[in-house]
Amino acid sequence: MKKNVLIVLLLVFAGYLLLNGGEKKMDKKETTQNVTFKKLTPEEERVIVHKGTEMPYTGKYDKFFEKGTYVCKRCGAPLYRSEAKFNSGCGWPAFDDEIEGAVKRLPDPDGRRTEIVCARCGAHLGHVFVGEQFTPKNTRHCVNSISLEFIPDEATHEETKKAYFAGGCFWGVEYHFENLPGVIKAESGYMGGHKENPTYQDVCYTNTGHLEVVEVTYDPAKIDYETLAKHFFEIHDPTQTNGQGPDIGEQYLSAVFYNDEEEKKTIEKLIGILESKGYKVATKLIPAKSHPFYKAEEYHQDYYFKNHKQPYCHTYTKRFD
Repeated sequence: MKKNVLIVLLLVFAGYLLLNGGEKKMDKKETTQNVTFKKLTPEEERVIVHKGTEMPYTGKYDKFFEKGTYVCKRCGAPLYRSEAKFNSGCGWPAFDDEIEGAVKRLPDPDGRRTEIVCARCGAHLGHVFVGEQFTPKNTRHCVNSISLEFIPDEATHEETKKAYFAGGCFWGVEYHFENLPGVIKAESGYMGGHKENPTYQDVCYTNTGHLEVVEVTYDPAKIDYETLAKHFFEIHDPTQTNGQGPDIGEQYLSAVFYNDEEEKKTIEKLIGILESKGYKVATKLIPAKSHPFYKAEEYHQDYYFKNHKQPYCHTYTKRFD
């Protein structure tokens, strides 16, 4: 009798471990969903994954003060603006502020310091300190250069190009483009209407003619326009005529604002491929030169990233071979 009871208890305990283990695996899968990790060198992995520290005064960004954005080396998420960088003399890059929602603070295992990690992928960045009076913000993010990658501002990045895509709510479109290797940044905005400098309220509640559009700045040496366009057709439903997903209205229509005839021909070719597969494509083609891009309010930028959520109306569906 006692033997049977023992066997039952062991089975229950094993089931408990299995369930908990399954939950942990599921959580891990969710946190990495739709995030592309860059292949790391052994030294990068030592710092970024295993929470190591590079030697002081050896990092490439210690005495570096160009204008631009510092992104996570592992997943490419924007972390710091150059305006927040200062010379602390400590031997590592120092910032007194992060991009909203980009950096997560954790108690360090040593029980004294506060670790900082990329909020998107958990990559180790360094530590944060307060009360040192280096700047008026009284905060110092002490970051390993090896955990960062620098993207110069457009004015100093001569090889960049821009592409404009409208595929429903710009939060989701922006989110999916920002994860593409070769994309420098994606910004939400308004395009195609008649009102100058429209607000979100204008676009949603008055007849401005604007669509919610994402401006994609990319490096043509790393990704071409056709790859971007294919991605666009695979992250939204190009056959929907009255909006996108649950968002119904003219501002959510599918459209591509092309910069030149070459881009137009690329889109027409891709639409032809989709139509040959049975899709009734509703995507409009509009010349970008006739319609300036107006950047949306700051709270719309990196919306899902700031709020640690996944897009609810945009999912990836492979449509091209």
